[in-house]
Amino acid sequence: MELYDVMRTTFAAREFTGDPVPDDVLHRILDNARFAPSGGNRQGGHVIIVRDPAKRAALARLMVAPFQRYRAQQLAGESPWNPLVPPGPTAAEIDAIRPPPGLLERLVDAPVVLLICVDLGAIAAMDQHLERIAVVPGASIYPLVWNILLAARNEGYGGTLTTFITASEPEVKPLFNIPDHVAVAALLPIGRPVKQLTKLRRKTVEAFTTIDSFDGDRFRGPAT
Repeated sequence: MELYDVMRTTFAAREFTGDPVPDDVLHRILDNARFAPSGGNRQGGHVIIVRDPAKRAALARLMVAPFQRYRAQQLAGESPWNPLVPPGPTAAEIDAIRPPPGLLERLVDAPVVLLICVDLGAIAAMDQHLERIAVVPGASIYPLVWNILLAARNEGYGGTLTTFITASEPEVKPLFNIPDHVAVAALLPIGRPVKQLTKLRRKTVEAFTTIDSFDGDRFRGPAT
């Protein structure tokens, strides 16, 4: 596929056919994705291919509590898990949420499930002392994650970047023998999508690009 076609059609796929992802294809996906940039080219990413059915089932269970808060906040009209405002729903209201049947199970039943980790000693957290939640460390791992999804799309497969599992990191680490200095960054289910979206809904360039200041003039391309 052409690069721009891949970029414009890589959507969040959560439902997959029963078609397997052959090991040679998975290796090719990872072999191309590894050229993603990372801070200082330290390449602190680590990919765990999860094949053990019991571990997959455990991952589904560990995503329930994070999903409950996400959905409760969503129903309350809040931006879920945002770091600026504490959740409005009570603990009881959050606990009352039940994931739709099969929603989380579909993620771990995908032909391929990848648990993405990153060595915290290999990242450059330039914003670690600012009085806000750090976002810069993600620059050393999420380009790899996105490259995996782009490569999967190029091979005719799909997947999605899910982060529910990161909220349960203390329980995930012993399950996979993940060292203390390594963080859980994402869970990627990958397979052949049941359907392929080709028209994705995204903001226009003018909606998120300004000149010289946050509230500056909108950047507009050549008139068409």
